[in-house]
Amino acid sequence: MVPAPGLPEAPAAMSFIFYLCAQFSEKVAEFYNTISSVSFFISSPIMMYLLHPYAQKRSRAVYLIWVMIMFVGFFSAYYHMTLSYFGQLLDELSILWVLAIGYMLWFPRRHLPTFITTRKSFSRIVFLAALLSTILSFYKPTVNAYALNFVALHIIYVISLELKRCTDQRIINLAFVTVAWWLVAISCWLSDRLLCAFWRQINFYYLHSFWHVLINIAVVHGTTLFSYFDAFYEIPETCPEVKYWPVDSQWLGLPYLAIGDKDHLRKSC
Repeated sequence: MVPAPGLPEAPAAMSFIFYLCAQFSEKVAEFYNTISSVSFFISSPIMMYLLHPYAQKRSRAVYLIWVMIMFVGFFSAYYHMTLSYFGQLLDELSILWVLAIGYMLWFPRRHLPTFITTRKSFSRIVFLAALLSTILSFYKPTVNAYALNFVALHIIYVISLELKRCTDQRIINLAFVTVAWWLVAISCWLSDRLLCAFWRQINFYYLHSFWHVLINIAVVHGTTLFSYFDAFYEIPETCPEVKYWPVDSQWLGLPYLAIGDKDHLRKSC
């Protein structure tokens, strides 16, 4: 086949692509960490599409979660591209506000403190706490990342409380898979932080890149789990059900919440 006029042949085209990648990598402080941040841009639009029926029925703030996660990916890429203090703060603060919006939207009503009577009041408190944390993050930026990951322990605690009332094996499996993905992800993050000298000694610089991809997968699973709990309690008439895309398998697909209009729930959770 004769190549189209003006277009390089395949070997030349591949060489040109490699050349562009080489030029790009020379101008980026942490090439692989920057590239792995793209995973957030891939998952977010997919999840917004899959969760569209749930968002229309429950709250359009569901879209905001995934828009913010795209900001996490953008600021993460910017930080690892420049290694600037400003980029680090943007990266960490975007994560903080994803967590804050997630709490406001999905924290189970039955676990609210007794002095809080409505979700609106709880959301205001979470907003003020996130705003205060934003201000304090400028004071001691070295602890920001550890504090954000510490929040995950509370999330896992809430999951354990919910599982005590759950009889749907599909949801129980999703919960365990969510925690497993987080454990693997946090292991990469901690190892990269605490054993940095060792990994440099053997020229292995990819753990933080693994962290980006793995925590993104954990977030997809975790948000699906909490959206299920939310739908189960707040809009049970929709018969919420966890499905997987593009293959309905927990090992091969991304979990998402599917809702319907059946008269009663098929599961008890």
